[in-house]
Amino acid sequence: MKKITTTTIILSLFALTGTGLVALTHHLTKERIEQQKLKSKLKILNSILPPSSYNNSLEKDVKKVRAERFLGTSNEVDVYRARFNGKPVAVVFETIALDGYNGKISILVAIKYNGSLAGIRIVAHQETPGLGDVIEQRKSDWSRRSFPGKAIGQPENDQWKVRKDGGVFDQFTGATITPRAVVKAVHLALKYYTLNKAMLFTQKLNSHNSYRYRGK
Repeated sequence: MKKITTTTIILSLFALTGTGLVALTHHLTKERIEQQKLKSKLKILNSILPPSSYNNSLEKDVKKVRAERFLGTSNEVDVYRARFNGKPVAVVFETIALDGYNGKISILVAIKYNGSLAGIRIVAHQETPGLGDVIEQRKSDWSRRSFPGKAIGQPENDQWKVRKDGGVFDQFTGATITPRAVVKAVHLALKYYTLNKAMLFTQKLNSHNSYRYRGK
């Protein structure tokens, strides 16, 4: 009886040790994946917002917001806030265009403190290869020449459309829906920033509070 009890205890200890190792491995793997994701995101952030323009740690100066009407998602959105010697420089966050030709288009938007666009990057989409995918920076210079410097009122609100719709933004041959969706989403992101500028920069660092958009 004593031998059976001892064997049971030993087997239980092995089982617990094995479970612990699996849990630890899962935790470490998950942590590495998250670190890699953050590293990739920061690389993209720095491609539209020059590292020389700020001197704080973007990954530590993050605000979580909710603004489904403006940002295309009911989930919390991370707003990365760039500062230079404590003074606000810009914000970078992701917005979603819901009406792409083949579904959602995820766009990283960088907005300077004065409300003008530093630039955008397409981070995910399912648009048609050779047509809609021209929104990608590696496929064309459309995003680089279309958005930097634009702001609310520059151009006028009714000009935030592709040329086919009477606006100032170029569309692509055989693909109007995709650029139309991107232009609309970026314009909404600018509106959100304009309405919530003060709130976006005044929240304490690393806050876990969520803020909903202000505005009609």
